[in-house]
Amino acid sequence: MKQNLILGIGCDRNVSLETLNTALDQALEKIKQNRDAVTALASIDKKNDEVALLALAAQQSWPLHFFSAGELAKVDVPNPSAVVMKYMGTPAVAEAAAILAAQTTQEDLLLEKHKYRGTDGKNATVSIVKSTF
Repeated sequence: MKQNLILGIGCDRNVSLETLNTALDQALEKIKQNRDAVTALASIDKKNDEVALLALAAQQSWPLHFFSAGELAKVDVPNPSAVVMKYMGTPAVAEAAAILAAQTTQEDLLLEKHKYRGTDGKNATVSIVKSTF
C-alpha cells in the first residue's frame, strides 16, 4: 500500500539539487521508504523561488506547497529552533510545513527532523509526515 508521505523541506539559500536529493533520500531511508511513497513537498513561502527546490518538485512531479511564516509559527512542533526563528520568523520550517500540508498534527510525524550538510556547504532539513488523505 502506498504510504502517502509529505515531506517538509527547509534549506539554505542557493542550496544545490544534489544536497536536497541526498537529504531527501537519507530521510526516506531512515523510515525505510523510497520516493514512490512521496505525494508532495512543503516549505516556507520565502523559498518559492529556490531553484533546487523547484527543480526537485518538477523532476518528481510532486506538488509543492508553500506556507507563510505566520502560518508555520502556529503549528506545534517537537523541535523549535531559535536560529530558524531569527532568520525565517517561525520556530520551524520543515516540521511545520509537512504538518500543515498533510492537514494533521505532530503525532503523524514519521521523521521529525533530518539535517544534512551537503558538499556545497549548504544545509537541508527534511521532515516526513504520513498524510491521512
